[in-house]
Amino acid sequence: MSRQSITFTEPNDAWLKSQVESKEYSSKSDVINDLIRQARRSKEEKELLRAKLISAEKSGFSQRTPQQIMAEAKERLKNSGEKI
Repeated sequence: MSRQSITFTEPNDAWLKSQVESKEYSSKSDVINDLIRQARRSKEEKELLRAKLISAEKSGFSQRTPQQIMAEAKERLKNSGEKI
């Protein structure tokens, strides 16, 4: 694991300290690593969504009504066991 030296503004440092003091994290490094993981995951989710939107745009327009599309989506969710 590489070691880095970084500087924080006072408000950011105070927030980091509060996260450690709340016992949510064991160190500032844990907080920073978790924030980086969240940012990376968010970026991956956005890229996946962007790719799906591009694919959908390329597939053309649907002849279904918005109500039909919503009913189909709800049916898929119901069959997958997820809550709406």
